[in-house]
Amino acid sequence: MHDKLNKILSRIDADYVDIRYEIKRDTIISFNGRELSQIGANTTDGYVLRVLKGGGLSTTVFTRADDIPRAVKAGVANALLIGQNLDQPTRLSPIEPIKDTIVPPLLEDPRQVTIEEKRAIVSSYIDIPMQQKNIQTISLSYEEVNREKYFASSEGSEIREDLITTRLVGEIVSKDGALVQNVRIGAGGSDGFGRIRNREDYIEDRMRMALDLLEAEPVTGGTYNCILNPNLAGVFAHEAFGHNSEADIIEKMPAFREKMKIGKKLGVENLNITDNPTPPGQLGHYTYDDEGVRVRPTQLMKGGVLTGRLHSRSTAAAMDEPISGHCIAEDYRYSPIVRMGTIYIEAGTHSFDDLLDRLGDGLYILDAKGGSAAGENFTFGAQCGYIVQHGKIAGMVRDLNISGNLYLALMNIKAIGNKVVLNERGGCGKGQVNIRSCSGGPHILINDLVVGGA
Repeated sequence: MHDKLNKILSRIDADYVDIRYEIKRDTIISFNGRELSQIGANTTDGYVLRVLKGGGLSTTVFTRADDIPRAVKAGVANALLIGQNLDQPTRLSPIEPIKDTIVPPLLEDPRQVTIEEKRAIVSSYIDIPMQQKNIQTISLSYEEVNREKYFASSEGSEIREDLITTRLVGEIVSKDGALVQNVRIGAGGSDGFGRIRNREDYIEDRMRMALDLLEAEPVTGGTYNCILNPNLAGVFAHEAFGHNSEADIIEKMPAFREKMKIGKKLGVENLNITDNPTPPGQLGHYTYDDEGVRVRPTQLMKGGVLTGRLHSRSTAAAMDEPISGHCIAEDYRYSPIVRMGTIYIEAGTHSFDDLLDRLGDGLYILDAKGGSAAGENFTFGAQCGYIVQHGKIAGMVRDLNISGNLYLALMNIKAIGNKVVLNERGGCGKGQVNIRSCSGGPHILINDLVVGGA
């Protein structure tokens, strides 16, 4: 395949060219209650051609080899047109050419598991909550995505990397009279089908939460000191802080760049945040981004001080900062954009019991249920919470959302737990959908969060 890609590159007169060819294989098995609503597998493929010429960087997407001449012509013409309309020409941060092949080690290759066995496993998970009186329904899907990617550039890089993702996603809905509650399901990773097997305990835990919510009281709105569990701490790191560390978001926003200036103190002294997709197996793992750059662990905050940013080759050159390997596309239909891989708050020194003692009175809030950030302000829903009195967990509360200001929240973190847990659901919808974007963290204690409720 690389010979074919290099032949295409050789036809193009430009300052720089790269091309990505990808074969994408999807499998999906979906249930609504006990009804099988979708089952099947699909294979598609396509090319993404990027041309840098005359200061402009263009992207052309095509799916047929017959379209190569048209794509080359359009790519060059569009790059020149883009360059004529830019205040500053696009430059790419230099990298060394790479030739490498990455085939991930799998605990169990999902491609060797029959679709009937996959269906039977998902069906068995459906049966667990459906036997309970107050469970109204469960929706559950098995999603398997295999991206077989080939990358070549005019600089001499030739990379193949396979990305294999398996996930269970859905929700459990409980009902008692007019009261309806729902709890999200999300489990998966990049190390094979073993992530999907033997998840009965996990499904039962989510079912119990859905049932317990029927007995919970609505939270009373107000300002609280709160402990966030690792799932919610990870979403906080992703939504409230992480997007502000993506260079393409702040590149052309001078006021925001000043707020997110490298070397600026933004958080408490014991707060460290990293984006590191390199550990294998976890959902956000990859080795090379879709510009052919090897990803590296990137320290975004150290001791409360902003120390790094996530970059593409063009944003790294424009901002004169180190390249990081964080330019990712959803698949062959898209040009890559800057985005997080695996972002998390690093572990601190406190046990969970110590966090409860330090909290005294407040809320213990679990699991994100949607979230968004606008500039420096954020809002997240939560699956549930617990009232904490005198350092002890008391009754469950429901219907929670939390909001605040990023910079105030970073300064109001009072203690950080000693164990990092990475989320298995993942996902990010910035511009494109990235199912492998992962987040996590330890439990964290934050003062003065605004909690919406009754």
